[in-house]
Amino acid sequence: MTTLVEVARAAGVTAATVSNVLRNRGKVGEETRQRVLEAVERLGYRPNLMARALVEGKPHTMALLVSSIANPFYPEFALEVERAARKLGYFLLVCNTNEDPAQERAYLDAIGGALAQGVIVMNADFVQLDALQDLRRRGVPVVLCMWERPQEPPPLPCVAVDLYQAGVLAAEHLLRLGHRRIGVVCGGEPGGNHRWRLRGFLDTLEQAGAALPPSCLRHGHDTIDGGRDAAHRLLAGGPGLTAVFATNDLPAVGVLQAAAELSLQVPGDLSVIGVTDIQLARQMRPPLSTVAMPTTEAAALAVQLLQSEIDASPDHVPPMRVTEAPRLVVRASTSAPRREGILGGADSGD
Repeated sequence: MTTLVEVARAAGVTAATVSNVLRNRGKVGEETRQRVLEAVERLGYRPNLMARALVEGKPHTMALLVSSIANPFYPEFALEVERAARKLGYFLLVCNTNEDPAQERAYLDAIGGALAQGVIVMNADFVQLDALQDLRRRGVPVVLCMWERPQEPPPLPCVAVDLYQAGVLAAEHLLRLGHRRIGVVCGGEPGGNHRWRLRGFLDTLEQAGAALPPSCLRHGHDTIDGGRDAAHRLLAGGPGLTAVFATNDLPAVGVLQAAAELSLQVPGDLSVIGVTDIQLARQMRPPLSTVAMPTTEAAALAVQLLQSEIDASPDHVPPMRVTEAPRLVVRASTSAPRREGILGGADSGD
């Protein structure tokens, strides 16, 4: 097994410098840092985290709190967080709350009881900000990730992604293709966490003179089944829709399923676009057009920010890091409308 001293010898630095690089502490020049990391990778060095925890009296573990591990976005995100945490010498503990506030509280209490040095919390409807603030006041570092409104920072350290812009990009794409009769399937309840991407989409349509009537918006669970059910309700009453925007990829897949059950061709009869760019979006037939979140960058920033919180004084001002903007990914589920409308009629809403 490779030792810290062997890494230091290979990189031409002291063992203390290697330790500082791996723990992101101290002042180390970028050239030296890269040389150490290359030596770590080349020699396959892995720090003895158990021994370090015993010496320092701290668990070298970061926790990641997610709402539902059944949502494929979270395992994909957890993988990126684990990679970033491992580079800093941390284990990652993934805590699945299953959207249960009591389970969330139990995990937070366990983390506060020294299960982990800090916690990254995925920003979702279930998050109890008061409980997280209490945890931080007790000295446990907390970082929110995927905060969707950079213009309105929360009272906690966070990594923000401008999801309003994701809605803008999706709307602009459909409008450029020539769609004007557009429907929306929103994952979650009105006023939920998808409200900013929904607002970006609706604002863009309105500015283009194609405002969305209430009958063309349906809410459903942020799942494939929820998207399929909402899409059936939408398409049964939609006024000749030629495109549907779903606020997440899972309900967008549900829209694809509903279209198939209604014998509608995608994209010939109906274009479909989502948000996130999970692996499933690429595997669908047709592959799903979507607005990709900067998942890898967000994960890395969250880990870096949590490390900074671990090292910071307890009364410092909560910082916010903003990722690069989401980007449009055009695949085969969207095209120009071939004909005027697919289904007639309209209803008065949900």
